[in-house]
Amino acid sequence: MNESTRAAIGIDIGSRMTKVVRLEGGRIAAARAFDTGHDPLARLRELLAELSRPGDIHVATGYGRHLAKAELSCPAVTEIRACARAARWLCPDCESAIDIGGQDTKAIELAAGGGFGRFEMNDRCAAGTGRFLEVMAGALGYTLQDLGTEALAADRGVEISSMCTVFAESEVVSLVARGEDRRRIARGLHVSTARRVAAMTSRIQMGRRTLFVGGVARNPCMIEMLRQELACELVVPEQPEYAVAIGAALIGIENAPAA
Repeated sequence: MNESTRAAIGIDIGSRMTKVVRLEGGRIAAARAFDTGHDPLARLRELLAELSRPGDIHVATGYGRHLAKAELSCPAVTEIRACARAARWLCPDCESAIDIGGQDTKAIELAAGGGFGRFEMNDRCAAGTGRFLEVMAGALGYTLQDLGTEALAADRGVEISSMCTVFAESEVVSLVARGEDRRRIARGLHVSTARRVAAMTSRIQMGRRTLFVGGVARNPCMIEMLRQELACELVVPEQPEYAVAIGAALIGIENAPAA
């Protein structure tokens, strides 16, 4: 049985969201997501009862990968490895990848065959991540979904001096109280975030084509600001939040014993 006929389920238990993808016949047969919360295994069991078929391969990744590994007795892989493998599948000619999720940011050099070279990871501070933008959206009175659209509509951005979530929220509240345009504040937050990501990527070899994945890759202003700061072709797949789960499923298919 070759790779195109195998079926696997990739499970990405992230800090904010859990994503589950079923690959079958070389395509995405199903994709589901839910809030991770305090007990992701309960919802995961329900989803797997719906999506799994006898003989399916399961591979876990993400912050909670060891929970899933213990629950399902399945292999677990790091997010870096899963993201790199998915990147080669989603965009074969991309040379690097950026993954911005709920609590961390990753920049990865892609290698042949779905492997990776050097990488940088910001996992000790929420600045510039989905959680950071969620807090800033609340401070500005926007939904997270509207934040990027409103920011993109601004004619310019207001300079934001702090990227610490606590201090930046206080700064945003002060700017709003002074009557500053909320869309300009939102744009300034996106510019600062993009510059922070660009500084991180400067420590590795970024390619001319870079895949942008993770939940933040759905934010239109972040896409535009990153394109400007990185001066590269930024490729965003149709469902960027599922990329790491896709990579886990691909690794499972490739590492499965021959049938």
